[in-house]
Amino acid sequence: MIYMSEFNTLFHQNCFDPDPAVRQQAATRLEHDYGCEINCVHIDPSVMFAHHAKGCIIAAAKIDTGTVIYQNVTIGSNMKFNKITNQWENLGNPVIGPNVVISDGAKVLGPIIIGANSVIGAGAIITKDVPANSVAYGVNRIKPKDDTYDLVFHNPMPTPDAIITACEALIAKSETAN
Repeated sequence: MIYMSEFNTLFHQNCFDPDPAVRQQAATRLEHDYGCEINCVHIDPSVMFAHHAKGCIIAAAKIDTGTVIYQNVTIGSNMKFNKITNQWENLGNPVIGPNVVISDGAKVLGPIIIGANSVIGAGAIITKDVPANSVAYGVNRIKPKDDTYDLVFHNPMPTPDAIITACEALIAKSETAN
């Protein structure tokens, strides 16, 4: 819990401290200690990072209330320069709506909107808008979210003992299959 407390302190200093020197010092520590970079035009203080945001690169226009971001997530731009028109295209970073879950290793890129209560699946690459109450997976695959389930995150989370018991049952099953 010491690490989570330290991470949360650095996260809040990086994103919300009025002193630019404190923000810079926190950003440096986040990058050094957690391999994490967080730069947003607007980020709500309620945003949660699982696993101390290890490996996350976050550059969003906005991340709204109740969002949960897992490890190794990238949120950022996918702009390109058109040499014929001499102009930048696809400018802007994602807007993440309220209560979105972004799973392990997902990439959310470009001037897109991720709608409220959506889930971005593990390893997904998303470069287009995702409607509210959707599940995005694979490369720009989107389907409606089943309202009878919360995916990846729901309080209360399972206890470590429950997870270990489930893993032990799976190990036993694998050993009988061999």
